[in-house]
Amino acid sequence: MPEASDAMHAIAIAAGAVCRTHPHRLGDGLKTVVVSGKHPLGMAFESGQSHSSPDLISVSANASTAAHGHNAAAGIAGLRSFGRFALRQLIGRSSLSMAWIAHDTRSRRDVLLLIARQAIEERRQLAEAVDAMRRAARLEHPRLLPAIETGERDAWPYLVCEAPQGVQTLSQFLAGRPAPPPLEAAGWAVDALEGLAYLHDAGLAHGDVGLHSLLLDKNGRLLVWGANLRADVQGVTSGEFESDLLRQQRAAGERDVLAIGLLLYQWVAHSAAFDERDMPTAIARLGQDIVRLPWALPQPVPDALRAIINRATDRHAHRRYLGARSLERALSGWCRVQASDRGGPLALLIDRLRTSGHLPAMPGLAQRVVQLSRMETQRIDELTDVVLEDPALSFELLRTVNAAQFRVQAEDGVTTVRRAIQLVGISGVRRAAGTLRAWPGPLNEPAARALEQALKLACLAGHLADVLSPGGLDAEGALLAAQLQHLGRLLVRYHFPDEAVQIAALMQPSPPLQEGDPVAPGLSEEAAAMAVLGVDLASMAHAMAKHWGLDESVQDMMQPLPLRHAVYMPTSADGWMRVVASCANETLATLKLAGAAQARALTQVANRYAKTLGTTPDKLKLALQEARVKLNQHLSTKAA
Repeated sequence: MPEASDAMHAIAIAAGAVCRTHPHRLGDGLKTVVVSGKHPLGMAFESGQSHSSPDLISVSANASTAAHGHNAAAGIAGLRSFGRFALRQLIGRSSLSMAWIAHDTRSRRDVLLLIARQAIEERRQLAEAVDAMRRAARLEHPRLLPAIETGERDAWPYLVCEAPQGVQTLSQFLAGRPAPPPLEAAGWAVDALEGLAYLHDAGLAHGDVGLHSLLLDKNGRLLVWGANLRADVQGVTSGEFESDLLRQQRAAGERDVLAIGLLLYQWVAHSAAFDERDMPTAIARLGQDIVRLPWALPQPVPDALRAIINRATDRHAHRRYLGARSLERALSGWCRVQASDRGGPLALLIDRLRTSGHLPAMPGLAQRVVQLSRMETQRIDELTDVVLEDPALSFELLRTVNAAQFRVQAEDGVTTVRRAIQLVGISGVRRAAGTLRAWPGPLNEPAARALEQALKLACLAGHLADVLSPGGLDAEGALLAAQLQHLGRLLVRYHFPDEAVQIAALMQPSPPLQEGDPVAPGLSEEAAAMAVLGVDLASMAHAMAKHWGLDESVQDMMQPLPLRHAVYMPTSADGWMRVVASCANETLATLKLAGAAQARALTQVANRYAKTLGTTPDKLKLALQEARVKLNQHLSTKAA
């Protein structure tokens, strides 16, 4: 057939032209290998010509078909094979691999075939690559589609998976469709991350996560296939390959997580980051270019999901997620918050509350219970002071007395510890103390120290609110409001200690990536919490307050005043308590700064509350000194 011969000749000329122009690259980012002999797809080349990639033959064949018509197409169709696999449809590709629907002539069924776009000529590397694919194929996980065959053909690694009925690649599903709802996109990412995390725990990595390696089953759940093709080792010497194997796997795992972040960006924005659809290329650009989710999008994106995506694709590597499980937890948390019918953010805490309680009692509770049991019921003020020094016990009393049976006696919601003690008595205080987990609950030593410091800071905030309270205001209410404004932080420190460490790290400034670049400021606590947990701390605290049944006035008091809004003169006692508590906590926040920055921040706080509380920088300093004295007196008394 002269037409077919002409077509084959055209393909060979095209391959040779590419090699002469780009001796180390072929096609869109493909490394070439100079060989003589037979191409794995069945095409023969003379010595010195390029060992072409399989998809070059497909592309060249299409071009030749247009030039020579049907007969040429028939001839070239015979070349579309990989060993015993007849290549029926290219369903996706990256610069590292190509995904095909192929017909297995031995089993006489269609399969999914993934072929590396780089041959591995070094034998030891090739053996390692095939062994890694085999180890990945032995893993069983609901979100991983295992390979039924792995191997290499003429130094080209490949793997084969079954083609389940009703399954399509995500690129096929998304073609021509609008952007998926954010909750659906986040669910896809969670599915993929669950499988990848399992893969990473086994010391392996996928290495080429993209639309072509993600499948959507008939239930709308995502499957990951093509794990550990190991197509990115070309050019690494044998010694380097062996000594740096763990480092390479770790780096490949990090690229897996980055790929999910970029894919989530693409699904939500309905546009690829950098306008680059080749995932390995986009990942390589992350350290150089800035990726931020645009504000104008096909569908509104909640702030928490936006924070998660922006962190997953952050230019600064130390701000990104530590691994697949970290990103999966953040997205799963956000999904539960969005989909839960049981209190939104509270969904994150429900299971942990059952096993660990709300908060543990501070160290020394047993001695304080003995002290409480000796007090007379008439000494309510002294008893109140003791209880207020343990935020966990204060919150537990409020939770107890806001139950239905006490609401009947109180005729309204209970908003102070003093009133709670009047209702339950000393025996009720002892029962409340007995329900708390002993210190430090399930926490290890570093997490326990961090929680203890957070509790002390909440107590200091309460003392400062007490000192700042104007005459005629119930200072105990302001003290309790200041402590409750720390509830979100305390819950995270106790129930999510690892995530609390991540939040604190994200709030730190980032060093410049290059000399001369400015220092990147840290995230706000709100943004950091959303990036780690999928919910901000204030929302978590508010959900817990509702779960406890706290009165709406208490729920209002425990919400810090927005920093970007002006402070107006309160019109109610509850409003005054919220103002005083917010001033106390904003004052404490300035202590995290140093030198001139701290002085400037303290002046800003003083000016912000000058009209309502008559504050000046000097008055705030004196109030802070007095609050510290009160806290130290309590600590020394407890130690004695």
